[in-house]
Amino acid sequence: MPPTRAEAEHVEQVRKQVDRLCWTGILLGLAFTMTNVQQFAAADSPPWSLVWLAAWLLDPMVSLVLLAILRAEQVTARYGIHTGGWVRAAKWFTLAATYVMNTWAAYAAGEADSVVLHSVPPLVVFVAAEAVTDLRDKLSEAVRTAFTNAAVDSPDNAPDDHERPARSASVKRRTSFDEYLERARSAWSPDVTVSPSWIREVTGCSRGLSSRLAAALASEVNEGGDPR
Repeated sequence: MPPTRAEAEHVEQVRKQVDRLCWTGILLGLAFTMTNVQQFAAADSPPWSLVWLAAWLLDPMVSLVLLAILRAEQVTARYGIHTGGWVRAAKWFTLAATYVMNTWAAYAAGEADSVVLHSVPPLVVFVAAEAVTDLRDKLSEAVRTAFTNAAVDSPDNAPDDHERPARSASVKRRTSFDEYLERARSAWSPDVTVSPSWIREVTGCSRGLSSRLAAALASEVNEGGDPR
């Protein structure tokens, strides 16, 4: 059955929740790396010295560039626009720089547990950065499909009797389920396998409606042989 408008709105809510959760995870991961990167940059500088203070700027500098690239990729992917090689190189470089600066001290000390601890947040950011664009694009496509099917198959789209005279004559009348089914009956022959794709081909109905029509026609064929 095609989704109702309530179900389509639920898909939209899930898309927003997933987007917020992914971005929250990315921001928390970058925030976790800030202290380690600052210690890497400050080295043995005395606290509150100029070098120590300037070291706090290194991680935000890299993180802001990364976030800008990720946000731009989300928008361009939504409209099917592919970014160039420099954009992808900048994203990978900022991710790699964050990882190296965050884990350098752990590798130098040879502490395996520390390496694992400081590797997880940058790697989570890396994986989420790769997945968030494609994931949001697929969820946006699901939202558009759900709302389209819900709008096409909703009985609210059928005009009431008192509304028809007020409508312009140029507005095309909505084809009913029975009319689509009658078209399918007329086109059916014993050598035809009833399927949603065949229904769409002979009737021109929507993808969401074709499944219902195929089920109805197949039921008639199974019960009576020839639905005509």
